[in-house]
Amino acid sequence: MSEQGFEIEQFERYRPHLQAVAYRMLGSVSEAEDALQEAWLRLSRADTAAVTNLGGWLTTVVGRVCLDMLRARRSRGEDYVGSWLPEPIVSLDEETDPEQEAMLADSVGLALLVVLETLAPAERLAFVLHDMFAVPFEEIAPIVGRTPAAARQLASRGRRRVQGAAPNPDADLTRQREIVDAFLAASRAGDFEALLAVLDPDVVFRVDPGRASPLARPPITGAPAVARQVLSRGSRLAPQARPALVNGTAGFIVGPDHRPFAVVGFTVARGRIVTIDLITDPDKLRGLAVHE
Repeated sequence: MSEQGFEIEQFERYRPHLQAVAYRMLGSVSEAEDALQEAWLRLSRADTAAVTNLGGWLTTVVGRVCLDMLRARRSRGEDYVGSWLPEPIVSLDEETDPEQEAMLADSVGLALLVVLETLAPAERLAFVLHDMFAVPFEEIAPIVGRTPAAARQLASRGRRRVQGAAPNPDADLTRQREIVDAFLAASRAGDFEALLAVLDPDVVFRVDPGRASPLARPPITGAPAVARQVLSRGSRLAPQARPALVNGTAGFIVGPDHRPFAVVGFTVARGRIVTIDLITDPDKLRGLAVHE
């Protein structure tokens, strides 16, 4: 086997892991793929003869690339007027392919990715690499240009913010589906009280129509306000909604399989819906792969 052929084989071996790292860092399947392409270019140009842990080396490279991408995103001032939501991963059944399984390990739901987006780039990298992938702080420190102790502090700050803001979802997927199906049935029937029955009192409803959309608005909070919003604007979409897994949890898509025009993700905790995330951004849905 040629040297390039060996590099390709090794890179493909680590690809699912690297995609998982990049997706958690960037919240975008397409940007994660861009990060992997850049990592491959760096591998093809590097002398790795002395590298004893290629998986660790590639993880570090992907981390650096993602950090640069996050910093560039911030420097461009890519702040949404309304709610920023990640690019979703969708399946129409409970079976996901191996690549999806790697990207969604540890239940990386939409709500967690929304919280990760609020972290400073260095905090996000330190938290993701250490807490999600057990990368030692000695390896994280050079990426963020800090000492290992400072990298530990970055991860600690990120952890506190995540624990304080990201809801802890119920793990029972069957129960999730029952609650989300009840929400959908109430939406279709225009039943305000039935909606209130499945919504947490402090539920948060976020909509991401895209940066340039005039429909952008801040999140809506509180069960009565969310129920009114769903019935005033969502009832017309409800008949076209079909069950799906959205980032590994119960949700639904709206529109045909090959080109859905909306994806709705839910976080169910303590038997109630605590977050609803509606993604209608055409850019995020354009490349959406809906798996049967």
